[in-house]
Amino acid sequence: MRRFTSRLALAALVLALPLAGCASDSASKRRGNESNRYVARDVDTLYNAAKDQLDRRNYKVAAALFDEVERQHPYSPWARRAQLMSAFSHYLARSYPDSIQSAQRFLAIHPGNKDAPYALYLIAVDYYEQIGDVNRDQKISQQALDAMGELIRRYPDSSFAADARLKVDLINDHLAGKEMQIGRFYQRRNDWLASVIRFRRVIDNYQTTSHVPEALMRLVESYLELGVQDEARKTAAVLGANYPGTDWYEHAYQLIQNHGGPKKS
Repeated sequence: MRRFTSRLALAALVLALPLAGCASDSASKRRGNESNRYVARDVDTLYNAAKDQLDRRNYKVAAALFDEVERQHPYSPWARRAQLMSAFSHYLARSYPDSIQSAQRFLAIHPGNKDAPYALYLIAVDYYEQIGDVNRDQKISQQALDAMGELIRRYPDSSFAADARLKVDLINDHLAGKEMQIGRFYQRRNDWLASVIRFRRVIDNYQTTSHVPEALMRLVESYLELGVQDEARKTAAVLGANYPGTDWYEHAYQLIQNHGGPKKS
C-alpha cells in the first residue's frame, strides 16, 4: 500500500506554517535543550519549537510539543492547529492509533471547522496505512473503507475526496482478494457450499474489482461439484458475456463441456 500522498504532504505543509516573526534567535537556540521537558513557554516559541522538531523528522518529539501547545495555551487560536499537527506528527512516526486519537479529538471539539475534512482524511489514511496482506484479519481494511466512505459522503467536493475514492477501489480489491482466498480454501476442503457463498460475495459486493472473472469461474467449479448444472451454465454464460477470451472463461467453458454442456457458439 502506498504510504504517503502529495495531497497529505501539501496539507501538512500549509498547516505547519510557523507564526510570522514569532521565533527569535534566542528562542531558536533554546529549542534543542527544552524540547523534551516541560517548560512554560509562550505560544509562538512553543509552536515553532514543535515545527522545528517536525522539520528535523523527530516526529514523536514534535507530537509531544504540539500537545504542549494545546495544553499550555488551550484558548489560543494555535491550540486548534496544534491538535492537527500532533495527529500528523504521529502519522509520520507511524504511531497510527495515537494519530487517530488526536484527529478524533479535534473532530469532537471542532466538528464544523474548515479543517474537519483534513482531520477525517488523516483518520482514514491512518487506517489505510495499517492494511496488511490478505492472509491477515481484514478488520483494519473495513475500518479504512468506512472512514474513506464517511469522508466522501460528508465532504464530496473537498480536495481529499478524489484521493479517498482511489483508495476505496484499492481497499475493495484487497477485501475481495481475502474473500477469494477463503473461497479457494473451502474448495480445497471440498466444502462447496461454503465456497459458493464466498465467491458470490465477491461478485455481489466487489463488482468493479479484478477478482470477479476468477470468482465466476470458481463459482462454475463449485456449482458443478454440487451438481447444480443449470446454475453452473448460467454463471459460465455471464463470464463469457463479460470476460470473453479470458483464461477464466476458457477454463469454465471446458468444465461445462466435460459435464455435457452445449457447444460453444
